[in-house]
Amino acid sequence: MNRRILGIELRRSVAPWAGFLVAGVALGFLYSFSGPWDKSAEDWTEQWTNAAGWVRSLLNILWPLAIGAGALQGLRDHRSGVGELLASTPRPVLHRALKTLGATAIAVTAGYLLVFAVAAVQVVVNDGYFHLAWVPTLLVGVLGLVAGAWLGIGVGRALPSPLTPPLLALASLVGVTVLTLAGDPASSVGGALPARVSLLSPSMGNVRDVFAIVSDRVSAGQAVWLAGLAATGLLLATALTARRRLLSLLPAVVAAAVALAVLPADRAQDYVFDHAAAELVCQGSICVTRMHEAQLHAGAGQAEEALRLLARLPDHPTAVREVLVGEDEGVRPRSSTEVTATFDDLDLAKKEKLTRRLVAGAGTPTCFSYSKMVTHEDYTKSIRETVARSVAASWFVDSYAPPYPEGSDSYPDAAENNTLAKRTYDSLRALPAGEQLARMSALRSVGLSCQGDQLDALTGGAP
Repeated sequence: MNRRILGIELRRSVAPWAGFLVAGVALGFLYSFSGPWDKSAEDWTEQWTNAAGWVRSLLNILWPLAIGAGALQGLRDHRSGVGELLASTPRPVLHRALKTLGATAIAVTAGYLLVFAVAAVQVVVNDGYFHLAWVPTLLVGVLGLVAGAWLGIGVGRALPSPLTPPLLALASLVGVTVLTLAGDPASSVGGALPARVSLLSPSMGNVRDVFAIVSDRVSAGQAVWLAGLAATGLLLATALTARRRLLSLLPAVVAAAVALAVLPADRAQDYVFDHAAAELVCQGSICVTRMHEAQLHAGAGQAEEALRLLARLPDHPTAVREVLVGEDEGVRPRSSTEVTATFDDLDLAKKEKLTRRLVAGAGTPTCFSYSKMVTHEDYTKSIRETVARSVAASWFVDSYAPPYPEGSDSYPDAAENNTLAKRTYDSLRALPAGEQLARMSALRSVGLSCQGDQLDALTGGAP
């Protein structure tokens, strides 16, 4: 009988629609918008950590939907006018409520896991580095959705008004948004709330580093808080008197106090570095992190080819090594004996474009960090460097390619800079072989020291 009732709930109640809503909205966002989850190495389908992190980040939208759907589910008895009839039956109210709560939990969990499964299949296809550190992030996300849905059911039964679902969903959307933004140092309101308080949001924000995993303290604290909310929703759904409804808030209050004591006070402790994934694995003269080990087969040959081309220089590098530099950390380390590559660079191995990337700038990294450019002069210098690095790459592989995609509207003055690059390349190729090599060596010296202008080195100072 219990299974039969649960099956009826899953077929004829709001529960399955809540699951469809969670999956549909999440997949709609992930596939219909080029949002922050589409970030090359940090893409939601590249690594297991990314998959769990990006789906979890969507809880700032999915959680209010789950709460609203739960509140709508909680109004069912009141809308049907069967409250007094059910109250007169000998079956305990908890037994009746558990079927509704269980069906809703199953539905939203299935929707959430379906989204993760779509990402997971692509991660496997993309040879993502497998580990289990992402599991807590996923499980806390599931708990968050269940807690939201149960809280919505409880509030819907306690306040049986048609306005309850939309108002509750709107209030939770505002609350999650405020908490998430207040905990994001990159946002305009970052730091507006204590770090511990901002971590009460079920969403963890955007994924910015593939080597960062949510710390155990954060997962534990959030799990306690969300479990308390779920318990409050359960008690509200079964409370028949105002006194019991008031007492139903106690689990959430206690859970909040415990969670705030467990959660870190410094947002720098929200994530921990995955040292196992960052260990270097070498094949020949190329070394990459273990997270990128699957790219060794595709990238080793292209890296060896890059080193062979760079061997024409008198002070040529002899190895390729992956370095870990975040987008906000500035320029990468530079070495006269190694070509340093980032995670994004090595992702080009799949597209047979790694060689060109490694020989750009004669094997030197860029001297500019786009996140730290503050003046127009900085921007102008970086554009000139981009042109020079592109010309150097074309010279080494003996095949010209413009620095910016043809017809691109994403870069200002792209056509003008492409023309400059083509003119520089043609002028360089017209010089004697010895002079070409000397200018390429001069460009490499500028790239290693970041003193001077690489484009001037290629043109000999000519405009």
